[in-house]
This record gives sequence, C-alpha cells and structure tokens, in this order.
Amino acid sequence: MTGQRDYEIFEAGDVTLQSGAVFPAMKLAYKTYGTLSPARDNVILYPTSFSAQHYDTEWLIGPDGVLDPTRYFIIIPNLFGNGLSSSPSNFGDGPFPQITYHDAIAIQHRLLTERFGITKLALVYGWSMGGMQTYHWAALHPDMVARAAVVCGSARCAPYNFVFLESVKAALTGDPAFRDGRFVEKPVAGYRAMGRVYAGWAMSHGFYRDELWREAGFTSLEDYLVRNWDATFARRDANDLLAQAGIWQRGDISRCASFGGDLDRALAAIKAHMLLMPGATDRYFDVRDNEDELGRLVNARSAVLHPIPSLHGHRAGNPVNNPRDQAFLKAEVAELLSK
Repeated sequence: MTGQRDYEIFEAGDVTLQSGAVFPAMKLAYKTYGTLSPARDNVILYPTSFSAQHYDTEWLIGPDGVLDPTRYFIIIPNLFGNGLSSSPSNFGDGPFPQITYHDAIAIQHRLLTERFGITKLALVYGWSMGGMQTYHWAALHPDMVARAAVVCGSARCAPYNFVFLESVKAALTGDPAFRDGRFVEKPVAGYRAMGRVYAGWAMSHGFYRDELWREAGFTSLEDYLVRNWDATFARRDANDLLAQAGIWQRGDISRCASFGGDLDRALAAIKAHMLLMPGATDRYFDVRDNEDELGRLVNARSAVLHPIPSLHGHRAGNPVNNPRDQAFLKAEVAELLSK
C-alpha cells in the first residue's frame, strides 16, 4: 500500500456490538469498482478474507476477471481487524472489543443502505472469512441477497477449523513480544512460526508431493517456504491478526437473537441462489461441512455444491497465479449470475 489513499471510510459512530459493548467511533473502510446503475440493481458485495485488505483481493475484478466492473458495481468492505477498518492497530489504548461477523454485516448493511441507497444485491461473493460473511449475509438478509457464492467457507467455524486457528495463535503468541495479552512490538519469530504452520494447513498433501510450488518459480521447498510464507503475515499488525482469528473462531450464522443458535433454522432462512465452492483438498474448510449444509438449504432458490478440483488446498479459492483454478471460478460465477 503506497501513495494516496484509494478507499473511502464509512463513519458508523458509536456502535453497540452483539456482545453488548459499545464500540466508539467505529469505521468501515471500503472501495468501489464500476458504476452503480440507476435502478441500483447491479451490486456485488465482496467482503475480505483473513488478514487481507482490498489491495490483496481486487485482482479478480476486471473486464475479463471473475467479477466484471463494466457490468456490476462492486464493493469491497474491509473486515474489522484488517488494519484499514477499525482494528487494534488504529483503536488506541485499551482492549479491542470482541467483534463478530454479525457485527460486521450490520455495519456493511448500513453502508449499503445509508450511503448508496442499495436494497438489493445481485451477488455476495467471498472466499474464506469472506465466504463466512457471505453465508451470514444470505441468512440475515434473505430478501436482499439474490445470489451468494461461498468459496472455501462455511456457515460456522467447524471444531477442526477452530483447532487449526488455535495452532496459528499459539505459534504467533509464543513470541516474547506477546506480553499481558497483547503484542508490545513486532513478533519477528512469531510471524515466521505462524507462516510455517499456515504453509502446512493451507496447501494440500498433493501440492507438496507433486512439487507444484515449482510452477510459481520457486527452486526448492525451502525457497518456497522462505519467500512465500515466512514473511506473509509480517505485513500485518500482530494484534490485528489475533482479532481477526477471534472473529473467525466465533463465526456461526445461527449465533444471534434471530436464530437462537439453531443452525437448521438459520440455513432455512436463506432464499438466495446458493453456490458452495469448497476446495476439494481444503483442510480446514472441509467439503463435508458444505455437503452437510447443502441439505439444509431447503428454502434457497437453488443450491449447488461444486468443489474446486485442485491440489492447491485452501488457496484454490484465491488463485492469484493459478490460471486453471481462476478459470473454474470464473465459469461457476458466470453460471450463477445467469440465474
């Protein structure tokens, strides 16, 4: 991120969170692409994933991309805790309030309605934590969301997924820079440890077996780990990373007053055309979770499960330098938008 700011800020004011705590002067950073139609009916919402800012995910937006800004008005809302929207790194002194996806969707909804007058979404599209937000949108605003593409995401954080995140947090907080519940300086060793843990979970057995890292120009396994993973998370504030990991672990579309923890009831509220695209070899957003959810989407206009046939694990859903998986995503989203 360099130069002049290329995004906008929605000032939400003092917000009462799902926990009951009041978040003072909450801010949502967002960026738009394309032009809003006079009928305001060409909107795609594209929420961000873990540690990502819109700079990291906008690569798939383009006339020949997965999301076309010449036809659609695309909005990327930056998830709280990513360093642009309200986050520990820009919150000031004191503990950062506990935020949920429900809190995030509530502010995103305010952005759409208050700033743009948008009441219909042609599509909500999200990968990973963005996919979990997509699921929340479809359940919480069923009359607003026409289509939803959940890419390597789920309706709630599975126990196995939760344990994966515990390993990530343990690797990061094992650094001596973590004191009294927060990082007081950059955890250099912690960032590297977190990256090494992530490298094993994010990619598949087959990815390493077949040395697919060579396709991206890496000369050895160690070269791949050093250049692709050791510094991946060092670009983000460590307290921000912990905040987002907590949002992820608490993720559950049913954990709110509307559904009372009843996942069947929450999934039955969804009316959108649903496209579930897990990675066939994703280790923490497992295909079986989406298979289980599919049968409960009883009121969706349509619901299909199309796993991404890839050895790239979780990263199959964000295939920046992977033309084969990009083509799969593009074709699936085009089909969804034709409904």
